[in-house]
Amino acid sequence: MPLPKSRVTCRKSNILKPKDCCAPVVSALDQHLTIPIQGKLTQTDLISSLVGMAVMNQSVHSITHILDRVPCETSVRYHLKKLDMADLEQNNTSILTTHMHHVLKPGYAYQFAIDFTNDPYYGSTDEENEAYIVRSKRKKSTNEFYSYITLYVTTRNRQMTLAVFPVRRDTSKVGYIAQCLDRITELGLRIEVLCLDREFYTRKVLGFLMDVQVPFIVPVRKHGKRMKQVLQGTHSRYAEYRMHGKPVLVLKIAIAVKYAKGKRGKRGVENLGYVVGNLRWNPHRVHQTYRSRFSIESSYRMRNQVKPRTSTKNPVIRYLYAIISFLLKNIWIDILWKHFSPVKQGPQTIEVRGFRFSSFMCIIWEAIRTSMRGARAIPVLRYPV
Repeated sequence: MPLPKSRVTCRKSNILKPKDCCAPVVSALDQHLTIPIQGKLTQTDLISSLVGMAVMNQSVHSITHILDRVPCETSVRYHLKKLDMADLEQNNTSILTTHMHHVLKPGYAYQFAIDFTNDPYYGSTDEENEAYIVRSKRKKSTNEFYSYITLYVTTRNRQMTLAVFPVRRDTSKVGYIAQCLDRITELGLRIEVLCLDREFYTRKVLGFLMDVQVPFIVPVRKHGKRMKQVLQGTHSRYAEYRMHGKPVLVLKIAIAVKYAKGKRGKRGVENLGYVVGNLRWNPHRVHQTYRSRFSIESSYRMRNQVKPRTSTKNPVIRYLYAIISFLLKNIWIDILWKHFSPVKQGPQTIEVRGFRFSSFMCIIWEAIRTSMRGARAIPVLRYPV
């Protein structure tokens, strides 16, 4: 795929081949997964089929009707059952960060976010999946979900998912945060700030973050007379709030004052409060930095475009599909930095408009279709190119 002529010369090559998009995805999975297979079928062929399923948003059953030379449905299901949950949890960061070195540099500080994402589940519950089924607010006609907690870089133009863990009922939020912090340390990265959603506003989480001395931002919950009194004012400021319990937590609240100007049906002054730790930023900078956390929501939307369809109750297979969907977004960011980063004075940037995610999906599908000789006609994608 040639770069637009109007673009500045980029850092690597002005020609992007289908294998440049597909090979990094397949190799990242192939290097860190071990699926014992005998016969003509190879692990690489199996993984290529899964990647094709992802970019086409298809299931194991439907992909066999699109491509001729893919493993049969029975074979795919049989071999995927050989995967182990502990191995996937251990290796998910290695898979997701295989091609990270163009985007994130060890020793540098970045902004991070930790958040939950839910995949609706409509099947039955038994001993196999009971520990992984989370019940939450009704969404898409169900109250049951497979939930995943993700560690995400929110620094501009470097948004990558570094870790994905399946949520279990017997593991606390503090336990998952500790796992994510360990992965950041293993990668040699430093934390400029860690942004957490309002559901992490609990005594245990805040106390843990203060103990490990991580720079963090968590929005407050506006309940109780004392908190409402703290969030009354006409100028940005810092305030102190005591969260009762044993022991009492003394929280540092950054309050950014904004004028609603009719947004969300509100008018007048808004006091936006955030619990902060190990930060010496003014309240408006705290507010603006926390807003960048919402880039994680766009990653979820992109991930849903490349999530293989399945109705299986097997939590290991569903977890693998989740890893593949997040990996595709990471590889797209890596390609942007390698092929769509203009050589110019000043900070290095990327040209996102030069290579949209939908184009990336189409190129991968073309590589998969070409490698599977005897492929049938390509169905029309539902996504704009």
